Amino acid sequence: MAQINGNEPIRNEPALLNIEDDMRQSYLDYAMSVNIGRALPDLRDGLKPVHRRILYAMFREGLLSNRRYSKCAGVVGEVLKRYHPHGDSAVYEALVRMAQPWSLRYPLIDGQGNFGSIDGDPPAAYRYTECRLTRLAERMLADIEKDTVNFVPNFDGSQEEPEILPAQLPTLLINGADGIAVGMATNIPPHNLGEVCDALLALIENPDLTLEQIVDIIPGPDFPTGGQLLGKQAVRQAYLNKRGILTIRALAAIETDKRSGRASIVVREIPYQVNKTRLIERIAELVNDKRIEGISDLRDESDRDGMRIVIELKRDAEPKVVLNQLYKLTQMQESYGLIMLAIYEGRPRELSLREMLVAFIDHRKYVLTRRTLFELRQAEARLHILEGLLIALQNLDAVIKLIRASKDAESARSDLMARFKLTQLQAQAILDLTLRRLTSLEREKIESEHKETTDTIARLKKILGDARELMKLIAGEIGEIRKEFADPRRTQIIEAEGAFSIEDLIVEEDVLVTVSHGGYIKRTPLSLYRTQRRGGRGKIGATTGELDFVEHLVAVSTHDRLFFFTSAGKVYALKAYDLPEGGRAAKGRSIANLLSLADKETLSAFIPVPKEIEGKYVMFVTRRGLIKKTELGQFENVRANGIIAINLEEGDELIGARITDGNQEIVLSTREGQAIRFKQEEVRPMGRGTYGVIGPRGHACQRRSGLDGYGARERDAVDGFGAGLRQAHRGRRVPTHSSRRQGRDHDAGDGEDRQGDRRAPGRQRRSGDADNGRRQGDPAASQGRAHHWAQHPGRASGQARTGREGPRRRRPRGEGRGERGLQRQRERGRGIESTKRCLIFEPLR
Repeated sequence: MAQINGNEPIRNEPALLNIEDDMRQSYLDYAMSVNIGRALPDLRDGLKPVHRRILYAMFREGLLSNRRYSKCAGVVGEVLKRYHPHGDSAVYEALVRMAQPWSLRYPLIDGQGNFGSIDGDPPAAYRYTECRLTRLAERMLADIEKDTVNFVPNFDGSQEEPEILPAQLPTLLINGADGIAVGMATNIPPHNLGEVCDALLALIENPDLTLEQIVDIIPGPDFPTGGQLLGKQAVRQAYLNKRGILTIRALAAIETDKRSGRASIVVREIPYQVNKTRLIERIAELVNDKRIEGISDLRDESDRDGMRIVIELKRDAEPKVVLNQLYKLTQMQESYGLIMLAIYEGRPRELSLREMLVAFIDHRKYVLTRRTLFELRQAEARLHILEGLLIALQNLDAVIKLIRASKDAESARSDLMARFKLTQLQAQAILDLTLRRLTSLEREKIESEHKETTDTIARLKKILGDARELMKLIAGEIGEIRKEFADPRRTQIIEAEGAFSIEDLIVEEDVLVTVSHGGYIKRTPLSLYRTQRRGGRGKIGATTGELDFVEHLVAVSTHDRLFFFTSAGKVYALKAYDLPEGGRAAKGRSIANLLSLADKETLSAFIPVPKEIEGKYVMFVTRRGLIKKTELGQFENVRANGIIAINLEEGDELIGARITDGNQEIVLSTREGQAIRFKQEEVRPMGRGTYGVIGPRGHACQRRSGLDGYGARERDAVDGFGAGLRQAHRGRRVPTHSSRRQGRDHDAGDGEDRQGDRRAPGRQRRSGDADNGRRQGDPAASQGRAHHWAQHPGRASGQARTGREGPRRRRPRGEGRGERGLQRQRERGRGIESTKRCLIFEPLR
């Protein structure tokens, strides 16, 4: 310690540091060391340092694909000793992963022994397992001894290791890579080798190839475990953006046992990096928690021939519903986050698919250029020796005499160099010649080798001088690799969830949909029914309760869409295959389990939707007599909880709905036997959220409405007759022209004769005129109000009525036309209350 004036000491204090700057710089150094040296792969050979060191160590030990296996313990020890100063578990885990066919699309190590399984079983200790390189890995190390890459000192400077491998194939794309670095991560999926080679060849042929064109050649990743990749557009967008979210789905099929008829879901491929045992445990857990119902048994039947997970279903389970639940709640459908990040030009970068392919081609240009230079140097050195040997052979006697006269080898070499103008290398090669090389055969071999070497030098110089020749050489190597290692694609690329429909997995067949009055619905294959003759007894179509009966019956295809209109004016949509399937004698399932119905909301109409909806309309009728026409296209997007089809006033309800083509005529009939017929054009199209317009003035409709439409051909069917039906189960056939066409808001005419030939008060003259007109054959006179219906079917209106039950009843006073006219004046509005009910009027076709 120094002193000033012998009193005050001088302190040698260190310079002050800014701890913030020092910590920042230290952290950056650490981060770059982790990112470059451990976590991220290099774009050129697609390997992290640990994988590169393992392959190079095995190559140096001679563990090639045509050699015997060697203990993994020896490989791990060699890597730790020479190249990788980290834990043995890290090295062995990296080695094991390169040997697992479910981890790498194209394994680089051929393992012998227990290397784990897709069930998550750990590999055996490295003292028990053996390994060697695969033929594909040898392509990664090809020409490494020809000065194709730079070598750098190892961690202690005692050895050298390659900075990069020559890599004849783009390992980063065909095997992918994943890693979590400091502040960044990479997750590059594997691809099909054949498709990648095709893209490289196309890019070599046309350097201006765009990314969109490359994506057409490489449609998407190809995972080692197969499965299905959802969304072609999502994959294309991820390649364009250099990152994205992909959806992988297990490959499952529905199989039906021929004996028991029970369905099973068979899973043969699962998403990439999914543990099969954990997947099965998850399914069992969901079944025990009753989150997934319909599964009766779960078995793993996988063997050495492939994966097979069998999920047996209960008899009443819907396989498609169960499969969708499995996709939603388990790892049978997984997301894969694509991040195209790698080390390029010494720093981490996100690159597109095209940039990766171009970078690999540039890498191969660099490697082949260095290899060509190396081979050229070797060829020129050999040619130099061969030229000296040819000089010696041409002057053989003089050379032998000179060597015999020399004192020693040094003087002989000097004399040869001086007399024949040879270099030291040439003179030494002459001295190293054996006597057998002096034969004429050996002389021809030397001359032949000289010529071949000359040609080789010319070829190598041509490659170095012409970029097109270099690209041809690269294309030739890629073509050879494709021919040797390419295999079919394993992962199927299908449309995304929005475009992919479950219909693709269901066989289209004709079914009979039955809906009962009590709200039970089912679908039954039409194949269960057979055609019978007129006297046949028929077959049971459905089992109903004591007070229940079949209300709707329609034949559709399993791919058809069905509309369900309810009394609250809402519409629900289901596919036919969503309905529960049952046998002929089955009761079906309550429709409340399929539709989100509110309290006291009942089914009013059940309609199959036609394939073509252009020009189609839906006609609605409410209990209070409102009519509405809406374009069918407005119901194209129906939510699961339904949408509003018609607005209803308080106390009103929807009682009927039919699909028409806009050119039909509408017939509305009441329970009291009155009907009205009008053109559909009189009702203008309206939107969904509207109330409709007034129908027949002064009459209201209730449940079981009579709403039917028919066209010109249907009016002419059955000699122009229709059919009327009373609640008393009596009906008759009437001509369609007997009900004249009216406006929609006119009175509905009486459609039933209560007193035979006696006419009701207030209607005697008009009804009589109509009768007189029919007797005289005057068709104009028959265009009265709705025709009177008899109680017996099959009789025209002019026929006498027989078999009448009960005494004749006169119309009570007050039911005449005059009082009805006054009542219509009072009730000209929407809030009409009436006891009249509607029945279905169906024109015979």
